[in-house]
Amino acid sequence: MDMPNRKLIPDVIKDQQLVCLPPDASVQDAALLMAERRVAALLVTQDRPKGGRSLKGIFTERDLAARVVAAGRDPATTRLAEVMTASPDTLGPDAHAYEALDLMERHHYRHLPVTADGESDGAVMGIVSIRDLFAVVRAHLEDEIRDREAFIFGSNYSASAPP
Repeated sequence: MDMPNRKLIPDVIKDQQLVCLPPDASVQDAALLMAERRVAALLVTQDRPKGGRSLKGIFTERDLAARVVAAGRDPATTRLAEVMTASPDTLGPDAHAYEALDLMERHHYRHLPVTADGESDGAVMGIVSIRDLFAVVRAHLEDEIRDREAFIFGSNYSASAPP
């Protein structure tokens, strides 16, 4: 599948276990959960009356470093609502990988929430990272190289095959 046609869901992220906490959770809770799940960002969400979770913000390692540690705040008493990025940029599940990459590059962030309607307070569906997008770009480039080699050298050619 062509890079331009890859949609965020299901082509880039699928079967994702969301890492979420409510706005009143402590930064310490967030740091522990992020370490346990080995993620660099978590979504700050609130349960919706009709089910699902509504996005309130995002909390990342950068927020932890700049807004908590460097600011001299106590992680045990500081609430996520005080230090998260509220109403972050989002994209919908049908957005293309290149749209996410462009947005992330222009605004210098590494994580982008995906919501059902693409709105910042929408129902959370996932989070895409720059690492996820790197994997898509790499796979696309590998496909292009294979296609060009097949065109130039014939379909039986393989760069990894012995001469």
